[in-house]
Amino acid sequence: MSVSDPIADMLLRVRNAQKAGLQEVEMPGSRLKGEIARIFKQEGFIAGYTLAGDPKRVLLLTLKYTVDGEPVICGLSRISKPGLRRFAGYQDIPQVLNGLGISVVSTSHGVMTGKEARQRKLGGEVICTIW
Repeated sequence: MSVSDPIADMLLRVRNAQKAGLQEVEMPGSRLKGEIARIFKQEGFIAGYTLAGDPKRVLLLTLKYTVDGEPVICGLSRISKPGLRRFAGYQDIPQVLNGLGISVVSTSHGVMTGKEARQRKLGGEVICTIW
């Protein structure tokens, strides 16, 4: 089955898996999804990820929970959509909850957090936010 917005599908699968209390979530993989997962791991929102499989890529995310069993990720939001792309200069990259969350930006130098893009003075497509 073809998905019109694979990034939104990824975020939705993570949100649903956390509501169900699952430890891992599996989804179709791609290089962009792998880069987004790398940023989530780097910022401490997930415990780990693996991108495996040659003919059909599979992305496996290991979710992270607090000691009380609450998910670390409180919210995910897709900003740039296939029907309406959202681009921002480095001054206009959104800050999420005054620095408690991150925005994921696709720049000419790769996928990075909004904070890193502002430091490097790079603008780009704002893919999603997470808090």
